[in-house]
Amino acid sequence: MRLGGSPELGHLTYCTNIHAGEEWPDVRRSLQQHLPVVKAGFAPGAPMGVGLRLSAVAAEALGRREAKDELRELLRDQDCYVFTLNGFPYGVFHGQPVKEGAYRPDWADPLRLNYTNRLAALLAELLPDEIEGTVSTVPGTFRSWAPDRIDGIVDNLIRHAAYLVTLREQTGKTVSLTLEPEPRCLLETVAEAVEFFQEHLFSPSAELRLSGLTGLSRADAAEALRRHLGLCYDVCHAAVEFEDPWDSIQSLQREGIAIGKVQLSSALKIRRVDSEVVTRIAPFDEPVYLHQVVARQGTRLTRYVDLPDALDGVAQTPSGTEWRIHFHVPVFLEELEDFSTTQDFLREILAIHRGAPISQHLEVETYTWEVLPEALRNVSLGAAIARELNWAKAALLA
Repeated sequence: MRLGGSPELGHLTYCTNIHAGEEWPDVRRSLQQHLPVVKAGFAPGAPMGVGLRLSAVAAEALGRREAKDELRELLRDQDCYVFTLNGFPYGVFHGQPVKEGAYRPDWADPLRLNYTNRLAALLAELLPDEIEGTVSTVPGTFRSWAPDRIDGIVDNLIRHAAYLVTLREQTGKTVSLTLEPEPRCLLETVAEAVEFFQEHLFSPSAELRLSGLTGLSRADAAEALRRHLGLCYDVCHAAVEFEDPWDSIQSLQREGIAIGKVQLSSALKIRRVDSEVVTRIAPFDEPVYLHQVVARQGTRLTRYVDLPDALDGVAQTPSGTEWRIHFHVPVFLEELEDFSTTQDFLREILAIHRGAPISQHLEVETYTWEVLPEALRNVSLGAAIARELNWAKAALLA
């Protein structure tokens, strides 16, 4: 949904990675089932944007005209449009353990490049006129896999930028790739992302590489890199890392790193860790997704790859330690029965955006619905998504 406003607040949607489905027929059925409910509750009288998540298998199927026509017809019938794709999970994302498999293949692997090229081509066909598109993606690789993979990651990202340059020349549509920093990945914090862009993606060698791939002048290649490569700012991830909302946004803007998409999301927060609270966190220790933990004691941060790793060390945790856990919870929840959320961080980001828009693409992303404790799933999925969107809209238009 286009929010309008002055200044222009952009397009607000939700990410369909909350719905299970890897094959195109499964994706189609989930959209047919859920989009009418969400739209009726959020945008009954206006076109509604959709943040579409497609696996590699579904994306390949949508390269065929018949499937593409089915998608276009579905969107037309529901009065919906697509302006952003989630290209983070390549394969299965529901119903079985995903964990660090969510980052495979990483950007050192040609499979990731080919998949993302396919997504960009599809998005260029789906984009309404006068709207630019974004595809969000893994932040390079999982952190422990990074040694000896950086050169391959950088080269494939520049190759993708070259593909986007050609796509723009051929279609007139602008699509950008947005890397999404996440705890325990190559790009974990905003500071690391800024350093990576400066040293690798916006460097003189990157300009020369893109110039060689596209025939652009050095100056035009530099401009193209900044147009087609940017950041997806996931609010949950930033909150888990104890980022400062204002400083993190300003640092990206200062360095000319485009924030192509903001994912509106909220994490679990435990203000003071103790044995009793840790016992109550057990329902959130589930086997499907990776739930990184960052613990803060004073100014010191300790990072854990997954919730069980943090729980194993709780006996040695100093009194007064705060935990933030990468577990996406509904954005309209400020407090849970036993814990808090990082909704306050999200409110700060929305306030910044309200005053000086950060991005034209805003996407609510709470993909963990199926693994949330049952007490938090006391309404239908469609109603919960609409409530999240309406909460975000009210905060933005306040």
